[in-house]
Amino acid sequence: MGITITVVALLLLLVIGTTIFVNVSPQFGQAPTGDKLEQLKQSPNFNGKNFVNTVDTSTGEILEALKSMPKMLFGSSGNPTKPLPTIFSDIPNEVDSSKTYITWYGHSTFLIETHGQRILIDPMFGEVAAPVPFGTKRFKYDQALPIASIKNIDVVIISHDHYDHLDYPTIQKLKDEIKHFVTPLGIGSHLESWGIPEEDITELDWWQDVKLSDITFTATPSRHFSGRGITDRDATLWASWVIQSPSANLYYSGDSGYANHFQEIATKLGPFDFAMLECGQYNTAWNQIHMFPDQTVQAALDLNATLVMPIHWGAFRLAPHAWDESVSAFVESAKSKNINYTHPMIGQRFELGEAPALTEWWNNL
Repeated sequence: MGITITVVALLLLLVIGTTIFVNVSPQFGQAPTGDKLEQLKQSPNFNGKNFVNTVDTSTGEILEALKSMPKMLFGSSGNPTKPLPTIFSDIPNEVDSSKTYITWYGHSTFLIETHGQRILIDPMFGEVAAPVPFGTKRFKYDQALPIASIKNIDVVIISHDHYDHLDYPTIQKLKDEIKHFVTPLGIGSHLESWGIPEEDITELDWWQDVKLSDITFTATPSRHFSGRGITDRDATLWASWVIQSPSANLYYSGDSGYANHFQEIATKLGPFDFAMLECGQYNTAWNQIHMFPDQTVQAALDLNATLVMPIHWGAFRLAPHAWDESVSAFVESAKSKNINYTHPMIGQRFELGEAPALTEWWNNL
């Protein structure tokens, strides 16, 4: 009896401690409440309790997912054994309004320079993709990420509020360099809790758009989910994005499982000059919310994209597969389907239309 009471007391303390930690730690953000929540409820993608996908979607088999956690968090056999090579190019002070430049910083973080504007996508320059320091750590790079050189950002796009896409430490370091945020519905509440003025945030539902300095940003569907804490599952929307400038038509998938939304997006807003498509962190236990490499290639075909880049790899290991399995499998599948693709090194700035040589730089790492 005494042991039972002790166990119950310990569990109660754990629950209380966790609740306090979540409520007082700023990295968890703030789910929409009050008038903001009432506004979100008007969305056709909100079912009265939370946001939902366009098709029935399972976020995973919990028991199968738990089986993979030890290997994912503590296993090293699938991790790189050497620091990943990087080429951190200097970003010029002036942006050429007639050209589009792409810089990938690993995982899903991009700097897009187009029509004289700097657009930062899902800025995640932190070391841990979690709210606690013992979470999944970033792979070692041969150079430090040059966050101090990220200046004068006109727009930041956020795809969803998971920690590997919306990073509190990164936002704190960069927020004085950012003019405006464009996000899916609800994410403004997180940003406002971190000191971002409400007038500097535009929140969009799927198929809504905003035009900023002759560049149109359209929130488009993805097949995923959201949540940063214990009780905010699907309280905010997730999205892919179309960026249309006079110089280029770009697509960014965010995180997404495969579904027919890629064809719909192409029909309404394509074709695309460049598509950044999720390709990594997949598993059979959660196969409806992340794409396998062959599905990434099929999505590229659906989108009618001139050039495709596999993303969501090269920084963190968030699934049991080897860190470079996804890009290698993507290349094999893309070749078989005659897809025009690129896989630049981390930090390698290139002009759209002049993609870098296809060097499989991840081999033997």
